[in-house]
Amino acid sequence: MTPEELRVRLRWGLVPAVPVPRRLDGTLHEAAQEDYVAWMAAQPIAGVAVWVHTGRGLLLSPEMRRDVLRSWRVGIGPDRSIVAGAGARPTDPNYVASAVRMAEEAAEGGADALLCFAPTPYRAEPHHVLAYHRALARVGLPLLLFFLYEAAGGVTYSEDVLRELLSLPEVAGIKMATLDSVMTYQNVARLIRDEFPDTLLITGEDRFLGYSMLAGAQGALIGMGAALPSAQAALVGSPPVDNPAEFLRLTRAVDRYAQATFRAPMEGYIQRMLWSLADTGVLPEDATHDPDGPTLEAWEREAVRRETRLFARTMP
Repeated sequence: MTPEELRVRLRWGLVPAVPVPRRLDGTLHEAAQEDYVAWMAAQPIAGVAVWVHTGRGLLLSPEMRRDVLRSWRVGIGPDRSIVAGAGARPTDPNYVASAVRMAEEAAEGGADALLCFAPTPYRAEPHHVLAYHRALARVGLPLLLFFLYEAAGGVTYSEDVLRELLSLPEVAGIKMATLDSVMTYQNVARLIRDEFPDTLLITGEDRFLGYSMLAGAQGALIGMGAALPSAQAALVGSPPVDNPAEFLRLTRAVDRYAQATFRAPMEGYIQRMLWSLADTGVLPEDATHDPDGPTLEAWEREAVRRETRLFARTMP
């Protein structure tokens, strides 16, 4: 698949970043995984993102990663895209080589594109940032850059670095997830609009999804899409000028759901999305464990259940 072909597939589409259904001991719940894939395949999505943060990609064993990718590749068919995370743990002494190996595993497993984990060891070394992305590009899959706020393990790229990254022929787009910095999002959106108009701006802004579309995004790759995706897909797929009233209705509903699921501690959002999938009957409770996340208070479980049921009423 070429970068342009990927842009066509993802433009105005929702790509859920999917979690991995796991048991209390951290093992893959195979039956729940297959049920989840089958359910998601019936949703109005452009594809899925595996091995990214929502799926704890850097923390899974290579064997579990392969099983997860195989399940999604078979289950959603050839007409929908699979974006696979590629990167390495920040403490890995062979950081670039490990990231490249993860990218090669993705290509071998049938992924269509790579989402590049931000190279946090190189925050102060722009030349290493560029070399890292060039190494991933040599694997042969289209790249989606990832501009993630630093508190979540991202890198704040300067405009000069962004220009060099966006000039790479393998780059199909960039995912923006700046959370509490609307100005950063706006500045990058302007840069793309003015200098790289063919590059796909993909929002990763769960907490201001509607506005991020107004500000220039042409697609979404978000963890919130892992549950109840139809309203989110409708919001992403319908330019607001076509039906402003519906856009506003969906934005209000999505924002309320986001505030209940993407809140401090932010690392708890994966657990909250798994709970939401249980509350809608997609997953059994024993497949909703996130052993790598924080322990959440008991009241949060009820809050997620309440907001999930409310959000479900907005489904198109």
